[in-house]
Amino acid sequence: MPSYKVRIDSSARRQLRDLPPDLRDRISSRIDQLAENPRPPGVTKLQGSRNRYLIRVGDYRVIYDIEDGDLLVIVIVVAHRRESYR
Repeated sequence: MPSYKVRIDSSARRQLRDLPPDLRDRISSRIDQLAENPRPPGVTKLQGSRNRYLIRVGDYRVIYDIEDGDLLVIVIVVAHRRESYR
């Protein structure tokens, strides 16, 4: 299976930067793993969109798009679960 490129949107990069270092490291590790498998076990496909997915990391959610044709994963939201669906 080919490796995907992972791009983190500027707003998601800010959200990630504002987290405590230990949590930021855990979430960054999971994001990096998306390059090898953009649809890991436990991933949720969001309803109403063609290619938007969500992974859970503790109480945080990472929402991202997958562009299979370009082998690209674009992280668009990194947020606490109570804020991630707004």
